[in-house]
Amino acid sequence: MNGTDTDRLLNVVDIEATCWPGSPPPGSVSEIIEIGLTVVDLSTAERVARHRIMVRPVRSDVSTFCTELTGITQQEVNRGLPFGEACRVLAAEHASGARPWASWGDYDRLQFTRQCGATRTPYPFGRRHTNAKAVFTEVHGLRKRPGMAQALTIAGLPLEGRHHRGEDDAWNIAALVLHLAKRDGWPRS
Repeated sequence: MNGTDTDRLLNVVDIEATCWPGSPPPGSVSEIIEIGLTVVDLSTAERVARHRIMVRPVRSDVSTFCTELTGITQQEVNRGLPFGEACRVLAAEHASGARPWASWGDYDRLQFTRQCGATRTPYPFGRRHTNAKAVFTEVHGLRKRPGMAQALTIAGLPLEGRHHRGEDDAWNIAALVLHLAKRDGWPRS
């Protein structure tokens, strides 16, 4: 990969994690179960690839609440990669350490930081992270930071796929990144 690729391509990441309607059950922690990744070519203003990595949790199970929210089942994650292997795939196949990346808010970045620390897994991303929600809020002059679905409505863009599905949410966030870039609002890395 040459230097121009890392300046031109952006990884947009959205994760889903085990969740419950209240506190986690005793002994359980929130763990990443899906990594959605859309590659954006900023020079051509296109979404050029979309990926989904299923991740097998080890300290929690997929609750009924989580399945209703995301559509992800325990059976699906049972076939997923271990977290450390998913991080290696991000680095090896998606240049996650070299490319700048974005997510909607800071949850995804912080969850990776927490889970990498807890499992002693090398952090798969570089330092160039952009909080797309903060950029959208600023560019649109909003007082409150909108959720992704609300931002799509504000931008006049359709919600494609299923909300709270990492692969689909990354695709939709990538559309918002391109919307911001067209308004000359996306920061240059």
